[in-house]
Amino acid sequence: MSEKYETETAELQRIIDDSERIVFFGGAGVSTESNIPDFRSADGLYQQKYKYSPEQIVSHSFFVQNTKGFYDFYKDKMMFLDAKPNAAHKKLAELERAGRLKAVITQNIDGLHQAAGSETVYELHGSIHRNYCQRCGKFYDAKYMKESEGIPKCGCGGTIKPDVVLYEEGLDSGIIQSSIRAISEADTLIIGGTSLVVYPAAGFIDYFRGKHLVVINKSATAREVGAELAIAAPIGQILGKIHVS
Repeated sequence: MSEKYETETAELQRIIDDSERIVFFGGAGVSTESNIPDFRSADGLYQQKYKYSPEQIVSHSFFVQNTKGFYDFYKDKMMFLDAKPNAAHKKLAELERAGRLKAVITQNIDGLHQAAGSETVYELHGSIHRNYCQRCGKFYDAKYMKESEGIPKCGCGGTIKPDVVLYEEGLDSGIIQSSIRAISEADTLIIGGTSLVVYPAAGFIDYFRGKHLVVINKSATAREVGAELAIAAPIGQILGKIHVS
C-alpha cells in the first residue's frame, strides 16, 4: 500500500475509533474485489456489447416482453453464485459484531454482506437469493434459478421472478424508510464503491447529520458530498487494514 493510502487509512482508523453509530452505504464497487463486475466501470457491463443495452434488459418491460432474453442475460451476467465475501464485506461484519456499525445499506443484489456475517443489511435493489413464483408465491433459491433451463418455472406452471428491483420498478418503501432512519441516526457515514448516480438511493445521504462523512471509491463520485475523507482506492484494500476494538 502506498504511503498516501497509509496516511488516509490511519485517518479512517481515527474516525472509526471516534464513532459509535457507523452506517455503511455501498454499491457495486464493494463486490468487484469478489470478481463481480459492476455496471459502469471500464470493464463493467455497460462497456460490453449486447443486442440490447443492459439497462434495457434489466427493465420491467423487457422482463415481461422478452422473459427468456432477460434470463439469458441475468443468469450469465448477474448471478455469481461462486463469489465469496472480500475484505470489505468481512470488516463491515466485524464492525457490526463489535457494536460499532449499525447498518449496511447496499445497492448490490449478491448477498455477500450476509454471507460475511452482517445481520442488519438493507438491500435497496433486492437479492438474487430470493425468487418467487408469480402465480402461487412459492419461494425458490438462487441455485434453482441458475440451473434452470430457459425461463425458470414453478411446479404450478407459473414463471418465477427474482426479488430484484428492475428498472421501471419502485424501491421497497420499508427498506427506504429503514435506510433513511439509519443514516439520519448515524454519527459516521461511510460511502463505498458507488458513483452515487442512481436515484433515489443517491439522495439518501442528504439525511446524514452526523460527525464524519467518508467516501472510499476507485473513481470520483458523481455528487460533491463534502466528505471529510475521500480515498480513491479499492475498498477492500482499505477496510482490510482497519483494526476493530
